[in-house]
Amino acid sequence: MTLPASGSFTQAGGDIRETPAQPLWQPADMPWELREHAGRHFAVLFHYALPDDAWAVELSEAVPVTAPAAENPDVAVTHVPGAAFLVALVPDEDPNLEPTVRVYSPEERVVPYEIMGWFMEQVADQVDRCRIAFEQGGSEAAE
Repeated sequence: MTLPASGSFTQAGGDIRETPAQPLWQPADMPWELREHAGRHFAVLFHYALPDDAWAVELSEAVPVTAPAAENPDVAVTHVPGAAFLVALVPDEDPNLEPTVRVYSPEERVVPYEIMGWFMEQVADQVDRCRIAFEQGGSEAAE
């Protein structure tokens, strides 16, 4: 089952990504996608990683929204991106640099094959966008 294709973390009362155990970790306007697999929710979040001069495509296990946000009938989002455990970096200024994948996890993670395939499709799409933008003369077109 695919959840809303992308979302905004903002509602009238503010940003809804805060969980009881952890603070906010990303600005509310970054595009993201959710997918459910076998009762688990996963998220792919896109943002520009300035220190790496590359687009970052992050895979995380999604976390439920806080209770007050979940009780608001105007909020269609039930889960939001959690802490990333896989991050693909896609360079956008030099087509000779290869995309890379970094693993961030102090504990073992099991990622279903279907979810890994979905994540890699998102990475491949970002690679294509960056290469097309470079050929057209600017990394800003990759946005």
